[in-house]
Amino acid sequence: MPELPEAETIVRGLKSTVIGKTITRAEVIRADILREPKRRFTPRLRGRSVADVTRRAKNVILELDDDSVIWVNLGMTGRLLPFPASPRGVGRPTHPAVRFRFADGGVLVFDDVRRFGSVEHLDASARAERSAAMGPEPLSDGWLPEQLVDALGRSRSPARSWLLDQRKIAGVGNIYAAEALFLAGIDPRTPVSSLDEGRGRALHRAIREVLQGAIDAGGTTIRDYRNAEGEMGEYGRKLYVYGRDGAPCHRCDTIIERVVFSNRSAFLCPTCQPRS
Repeated sequence: MPELPEAETIVRGLKSTVIGKTITRAEVIRADILREPKRRFTPRLRGRSVADVTRRAKNVILELDDDSVIWVNLGMTGRLLPFPASPRGVGRPTHPAVRFRFADGGVLVFDDVRRFGSVEHLDASARAERSAAMGPEPLSDGWLPEQLVDALGRSRSPARSWLLDQRKIAGVGNIYAAEALFLAGIDPRTPVSSLDEGRGRALHRAIREVLQGAIDAGGTTIRDYRNAEGEMGEYGRKLYVYGRDGAPCHRCDTIIERVVFSNRSAFLCPTCQPRS
């Protein structure tokens, strides 16, 4: 599933292609990805201009000129693909769910093979309420190490589960939780309340390092993810543990292990991440 770096990469790609464009029509091809009735969704967008493209957690947000937004969750296989004209032939989206047509002839397509993503229109108050339910943005200047240390001390959840809780921290998923915990030397099963201040601060550094590195590499493509230009992310070649079970650790040559808890896989090096 695309995480914060993938969403951020898509946002940066879309800024140069859709800002300032006016929506003439929203064509809903697969209504099951909408979080509201089609009859309400499409009329609200007609004539609205895209003022900006931003991100909250793993979601891509098209900011409109009336302070409302198109809130897009990419799900597992969702892609937002801009085209200067309606795509035809080779290269056109294979599983379009929503097609936004612009006054200049351009098109933005939400393409989703498995249709686990979602698209919805939110007014300013609904957008604020949605955002308020999420945790802090881990790359923001306002997210400080002492805030993380304090939050960890108030929970007994396993470290991996805590990082995946979007109410605790926004945008981190399985890939980057695994990588951050490796860099911080923390076993993913460790209760976060047992982490001392030093390891809490190490985790703060690791989360930011991993997320920024993934953004710089254009995200991680395991299978389906593509950026706004249709290209794969390059961070996969830098992964330490995620998806590398059975392979030697890049640091110590210990075999990477895969463990399952809370019905999800976690990856770790038992030497670099000793279980306390």
